[in-house]
Amino acid sequence: MSQINLEKAPPGFEGPGFFATSLDKVVGMARKNSIWPLPYATSCCGIEFMATMASHYDLARFGSERLGFSPRQCDLLMVMGTISKKMGPVLRQVYLQMAEPRWVLAVGACASSGGIFDTYSVLQGIDEIIPVDVYVPGCPPRPEAILDGFMKIQSLVENESVRRRDSEEYKKLMDRYQISL
Repeated sequence: MSQINLEKAPPGFEGPGFFATSLDKVVGMARKNSIWPLPYATSCCGIEFMATMASHYDLARFGSERLGFSPRQCDLLMVMGTISKKMGPVLRQVYLQMAEPRWVLAVGACASSGGIFDTYSVLQGIDEIIPVDVYVPGCPPRPEAILDGFMKIQSLVENESVRRRDSEEYKKLMDRYQISL
C-alpha cells in the first residue's frame, strides 16, 4: 500500500474559496518544480549524470522531466567533466544564450577546480568564466550527490526573490564576469 504525502501550501491566508500569499513564494514554488536543465557533459561525470536520469534515480521526480539541449529554453546549466581552455568561450556563450533567471551547477572535481588535470590546457574551475551557484564534489560524483546538488539548486530557486536579479549585489557579480545585463 503506497502512502501519498501532500505538499504543504506556502504560508499565507486561507479561508473558504480563497488563498493569499506573496508573489515571491508562488513564483518560487513554481520555478522550483519546473527546472529545465541543460547538460554540458564532457567526460566521466556525464556518465554519472546519465545514471541520475535513468529509472533507478530518476531526476524527473524532482520536476526536471525535460532535458533541454537549446540554451534559449533552459534555466539550469549543468556543467559536468573536464573543461579545456578552448571550450571555455563556448561554455560562456552557452551561458550567455540562456534567459534570465539562470542557474549553474558545477558537477565533479574537474568542473569545480580542474580536478587532477593541473595543466596549461585545462580550465581550473568554470567559476573563472561564469558564476556558479552550487558545486557537487566527487570524481566522479555518485548520482546521489548529483541529486543532492540539484535539490540545493531547487532550494535556492524557491527562496530567491523575484527582484534579486535587479539588486546591486547581482549587478556587481555580473560586472565581475564582464557580463552585461
